[in-house]
Amino acid sequence: MEKKTPLYEEHLRAGGKMVPFAGYLLPVQYGTGVIAEHMAVRTACGLFDVSHMGEVLCAGPGAVAYLNRLLTNDYTVMYNGQARYSPMCSEQGGVVDDLIVYKVRDECYFIVVNAANKEKDVAWMRAHAQGDVQLTDLSDQVAQLALQGPAARAILARLAGEDQLPAKYYSANFSGSVAGIPCVISRTGYTGEDGFELYLSPAEAPRMWELLLAEGAPEGLIPCGLGARDTLRLEASMPLYGHEMTDAVTPLEAGLGSFVKLEKPAFIGRGALLAQGEAPRVRVGLRVNGRGIVREACPLFSGGRQVGVSTSGTHCPYLGEPRAMALVERAFSAPGTALEAQVRGRPVSVEVVPLPFYKRARRA
Repeated sequence: MEKKTPLYEEHLRAGGKMVPFAGYLLPVQYGTGVIAEHMAVRTACGLFDVSHMGEVLCAGPGAVAYLNRLLTNDYTVMYNGQARYSPMCSEQGGVVDDLIVYKVRDECYFIVVNAANKEKDVAWMRAHAQGDVQLTDLSDQVAQLALQGPAARAILARLAGEDQLPAKYYSANFSGSVAGIPCVISRTGYTGEDGFELYLSPAEAPRMWELLLAEGAPEGLIPCGLGARDTLRLEASMPLYGHEMTDAVTPLEAGLGSFVKLEKPAFIGRGALLAQGEAPRVRVGLRVNGRGIVREACPLFSGGRQVGVSTSGTHCPYLGEPRAMALVERAFSAPGTALEAQVRGRPVSVEVVPLPFYKRARRA
């Protein structure tokens, strides 16, 4: 039976269409619809319940050494509050999951993992623990809200004060407070927009939800569901576990090479990634020139030979056209390459285009 997040009743009151997802009942959309929710995040602001995500505390004198062995990125030098993204690989080089690690303070790190992989990830982390390190699964003790969009900072600043908000992208205030409610205020997100993710007590989540919606209403803030979360991340070309990366796809194939520090002396999967060398297939973007939407698992052909497969695809509301991501043989990855997708047995013309599809104007 699916669990309910602390905001379940709030979603029902707001008219959320509830669906099972990653072991929880969550809103796929509200009465406004996915397109309106998507556009609100791109032009104003949207509020998401992401309390289904997993959180793990990693602490002890051996924490840094452990993280550097477990993950492909390097956690040796970080300032307090800094966040750093990383794939987590198997010995074969495939991706177990991708996650974000925050440095709370020396010898103490806060790890956020994907909702669908929580139990698998925690088991993997514990099975590969070495040295003086303690892992604590905090998932049931933490609610998470994501406030995303150009108006997010102004809305949150009125409730928290500008001094409470992290100045840098991918950093967090671990002693933050919003309208008197203690929380971690993180300048992160999964939409391609600037915004914040708030980690707080489940008991306080409904009040925080209501405060944010009331404060942001004049600026167009609306609640958003899973549908818009997916269209936003795809339009921003953000990979999703189970699609652009799996245990059979390496981070180098998934286009995540900048988060793989092969110069580190040792990490799980390093040998396999070195042995692979230049990835034989790579993640690319596709513009759909024919009629239809290329979703996941559509074979891609060139000259009658299959050269790849789509991993995600949808209509991108802000761009006003369908796009897809795919894994293709390197020889067919150059922008401008014409391919043919098989969509329900029907050929659809597509063209390789650069990633990301959408990129916001960078601020501080």
